[in-house]
Amino acid sequence: MPSDARLLLLQARPEAVPRAQEAASFRTATGLGARLDVLRVDVEPLPPDALERWAGFLVGGSPFNVSDPEGGKSEGQRRAESTLTGLAAAALEAGKPAFFTCYGIGLVTRLLGGTIDRAHPERPTAQVTRSTAAAAVDPVAEVLPETFLALTGHKESAPEPPPGAELLATNDVSPVQLYRVGEVLASQFHPEPTTEEFVARATAYQAYGYFPPEELEAIAAAVRGAAVTAPRLLLPRFVAHAESLAA
Repeated sequence: MPSDARLLLLQARPEAVPRAQEAASFRTATGLGARLDVLRVDVEPLPPDALERWAGFLVGGSPFNVSDPEGGKSEGQRRAESTLTGLAAAALEAGKPAFFTCYGIGLVTRLLGGTIDRAHPERPTAQVTRSTAAAAVDPVAEVLPETFLALTGHKESAPEPPPGAELLATNDVSPVQLYRVGEVLASQFHPEPTTEEFVARATAYQAYGYFPPEELEAIAAAVRGAAVTAPRLLLPRFVAHAESLAA
C-alpha cells in the first residue's frame, strides 16, 4: 500500500470540543495526520464502499453506553450503534483491520454474544495494566510491555472476553482491556490521548456521571503525574499492519 493510504476514524461524540480534540489526538498518535479521514456516526451514514475506500478503521469513544436503557437512547445513539455494529460485522467477515476503542468495545462484545455490564466501573485514571502471553505474538499488541499504564474511565465493561476473542491485556479493575477477534481489535482503555489530552476530556465530561465533579482536580493531578506511553504505540503499529494487508 502506498504511503498515501487513508484510514477512517468513526466518532460518536455529540459534543463539538471533545470530538475535535479526539480527532486531533488520533491524527497525531497514528502519525497519519491529514490521511486520517473522519466520520461522525451519530449523524452521518457510512459510505457503502467503505471497505474498499479505506485501508482500515479506527473507532473513538463516546458518552454513549451500550448498557443504557433502550428506551432512553437518542436517535443519534441508535444510529451510532447501528453503524458501528454493522462495520464490526463487515470487518470480521471481510478480514478488514478495525480498532474499536472505549464505547466501541461494548458494541463488538455484544455483537460477538458477550456481556457488557456495570459491575466493573473505572474511575478516570492511569491504571496499571498487564499484557497477556497472546499479546507477545499479536501483530499489533506485541509492542506492549508486560506491564504498562493505560488511561481508563468508563461506566461499563465486559466481565470476560466474548466468544472467539483472544484476550491481549487485562487489569485488576476491569478485566477485559484489549482483545482481538480476526482482524478486529477492541480496547477498553484509550490508546490515543496524552495525559494532558485525557485531562481535557475528563474536564469536558465532568458532569456526565463518571466521577463526582469535585474530584476533578485530584484526578487531573494524578493523571498528569503518570507516565503513560505504551498504549499510543499500538496506533502506528495498527496503521502499519492495515497498510501491509492492503498492499
